[in-house]
Amino acid sequence: MVAWWYRRKLVFPLWGLIPLSGLFTVLAALRRLMYSLRLKRHWHAPVPVVVVGNVTVGGTGKTPTVLALIEHLKRQGMRPGIVSRGYGGLGPFPAMVGATSTAKLCGDEPLMLARLSGVPVAVGPKRVNAAKLLLEKAEVDVIIADDGLQHYALGRDIEIGIVDGERGFGNNWRLPAGPLRESARRLKKVNWVLTNGPLAPEHKLPADVEPQEIKLIPLGWHQVSDNSNIEVPDGETALVIAGIGNPQRFFSMVRDQGILVSETRVYPDHYDYKASDFYNVSNEYPVLMTEKDAVKVRAFARPHWYYLKVAMTFPETFLTAFSERLEEVSELKKRGN
Repeated sequence: MVAWWYRRKLVFPLWGLIPLSGLFTVLAALRRLMYSLRLKRHWHAPVPVVVVGNVTVGGTGKTPTVLALIEHLKRQGMRPGIVSRGYGGLGPFPAMVGATSTAKLCGDEPLMLARLSGVPVAVGPKRVNAAKLLLEKAEVDVIIADDGLQHYALGRDIEIGIVDGERGFGNNWRLPAGPLRESARRLKKVNWVLTNGPLAPEHKLPADVEPQEIKLIPLGWHQVSDNSNIEVPDGETALVIAGIGNPQRFFSMVRDQGILVSETRVYPDHYDYKASDFYNVSNEYPVLMTEKDAVKVRAFARPHWYYLKVAMTFPETFLTAFSERLEEVSELKKRGN
């Protein structure tokens, strides 16, 4: 279905979902209206809350964006923390991600965020409860909400919308006939719109939205079992797997490094890997994957399994403006405004 979503027009197999998309649109609008009329209340944290999200389903680059923002904040001398939904985790929620946490309990992305960022991470489908737990258990002076653009119960001071430059908004239909959670016009209300890669000419942003381009860059290969650096030589032939929102971006990144891809395997986003998924893969055969996948296969990883470490880069103009806005919000919070 995901492949059909990202055609330029609504394809025939999705026509039957049009009534459900209409219902989804109405329900989402009513939910937003309830918050705007204050029939439902926002909870506002005593520290700045920065929401990083998108209007489409998955695969835009939110997780590396969150990690890069965390590193920027730490360089500024701040003490950031992260709240995340914990998609795929069994709970109980809310919970702090700790040394003994597993992807099965807290979700794959929160586990990866905690391990890579080194900052406190709280998870829970109700972001407000996760944020309260984070403030109770850790000394943080700014909260980054991973994928919380549509979670209106959590009040936010800064919103950052991420758009996949290559896939854009797909067929521009709402779920389930298309990939949109909200109308693309929602991006007119965020503080910044960042496009992951250049925006393809066929994709149009709403009028008056001035995006800034961010870029995902590869940092090198690491062995899954022990995280050690490894050189994957040009001309190497490998099986490449991906259980992420946009696997084709990762496959292209691998090929761009001169690696010969003999086979690709696409798994659902947040897929819970099992050793039996690789019963027909030779022990000597290289298997390449994303860091998100590596978190879930490490327990049964073989010696020739490697993951690609990546990082998101931002324009300096964005980082300067973001820091200035965050400082303003922090001062307002301290004064109780």
